[in-house]
Amino acid sequence: MNVLLDNLPLYLEAFFFGTIRLFVISAIGSLVLGTVLAAMRVSPMPVLRVFGAMYVNIVRNTPLTLVFFFFAFAYPRLDLIDVSYFVAACAALIVYTAAFVCEVIRSGVNTVPVGQAEAARALGFTFAQILGQIVMPQAFRAVVPPLTSIMIALLKNTTIAAGFSVFEAGGIYQNLSERGYDVLVGLLWVALFFLILVLPLTGLQRTLEKRWRVAA
Repeated sequence: MNVLLDNLPLYLEAFFFGTIRLFVISAIGSLVLGTVLAAMRVSPMPVLRVFGAMYVNIVRNTPLTLVFFFFAFAYPRLDLIDVSYFVAACAALIVYTAAFVCEVIRSGVNTVPVGQAEAARALGFTFAQILGQIVMPQAFRAVVPPLTSIMIALLKNTTIAAGFSVFEAGGIYQNLSERGYDVLVGLLWVALFFLILVLPLTGLQRTLEKRWRVAA
């Protein structure tokens, strides 16, 4: 308990200004990018379908650590826009997680009966209107559990950022080691904090499932 109490500001700073901030930004970004990619995957335009498929197959089969290496060390050599390590970590997590979000949403799109899209097309709806007003709302309802699992995996993946100069929960052990505290006990507190962070996500999943089941 002393490890936690003596280093409470360190834990709070790492989780609130590191892990949670990294998670929220990356979650929003990956949901937006993943939805766009899913729309490409079901688009009537072959070029967009091929691009979406290539993105998913390449990124999903690339280790997350390599994606971090690219944004932390290869991207700066391109001499484009200077970004901090925190922004680079967000970009790596968004690019990587979006591939998984895309496939989950695409599986949800496949659960929507084809007849609904055909009926909407007969009424004069465009592809964007069919996707945004008819297909996507139903697809999101169908994929709440797997989408929550991806968000939980994203939360845990934020710890990799500690290896790339981003101060968050995964880097607490370094500070504890420098201060002479028991690192193993410190990491057990980190695990407990992560468990506390996962609980709201699980609660949100159950709430949405219950509400949309009733609505259906």
